[in-house]
Amino acid sequence: MEPVFIIATLSYMLSCACYFGYLFFQKPILQRIAVGLMAAGFALHTVSLVALGIRAGHFPVNNLHETLSVTGWAIAAVFLAFFFRYKLKVLGIYAAPLITLVMIAAYQMPRPMSQDPQLLKSWWLAAHIITIFLGNAAFALACGLGMLYLLQENTIKKKTRGFFFSRLPSLDLLDTTGYASIVVGFSMITIGLITGVVYAKAIWGRFWSWDPKEVWSAITWLFYAALLHERLTVGWRGRRAAIMAIIGFGVILFTFFGVNFLLQGHHGTFTAM
Repeated sequence: MEPVFIIATLSYMLSCACYFGYLFFQKPILQRIAVGLMAAGFALHTVSLVALGIRAGHFPVNNLHETLSVTGWAIAAVFLAFFFRYKLKVLGIYAAPLITLVMIAAYQMPRPMSQDPQLLKSWWLAAHIITIFLGNAAFALACGLGMLYLLQENTIKKKTRGFFFSRLPSLDLLDTTGYASIVVGFSMITIGLITGVVYAKAIWGRFWSWDPKEVWSAITWLFYAALLHERLTVGWRGRRAAIMAIIGFGVILFTFFGVNFLLQGHHGTFTAM
């Protein structure tokens, strides 16, 4: 389904262009077109992934191309869900370029076959991957919301109605939406880790093997668990929460890319180039 994948990528790119147009010109029609293009791209992307999975006979995470494609799909899914829930129009300024970059990177990647495709034929693995990717996508949005929060806070402190002041929502809405993103992300990766250890037991005969990806996934879970704990007990909000959301996403990027490329482990098959 390469043509469908390409059309989906083009839809994301056009959505990105419309979002930037909306940022500069503040025309509501541009924002509505951008969301429509994002939804169309997501629908086509879903069709492409389903067709690829059916043709391959397993969940499509056979190499780095497919893994990045699923990453872009997950970010689009979470973005659309949060858009319709919170009506945060400006979030697309961050999400659309991120999705576009991921999809372009995916398109550039080669498509080698996994060394052992039989490892991918498991419903437990599908549940593990879907929930982990959706969780990471939610954390990616939390990072973007943290950046927007710091940008708006800086604008307010200057006491000047600069370019971004009227274009960004209130600090309270950014903080609330960022917190919701972290709650969703934490819930998803918790389910993802549980299904992952069940899959590991079924495939390798043990729940935990101290694989580098397992260790760093646990570190990521502990980081966000601590962040949520501090927010609920100490009241971490605003600037501190925004900074921690950005740092947390940095940990996720290392877990996703750095571990696979720098450390040896059985998760490397999902990012084969």
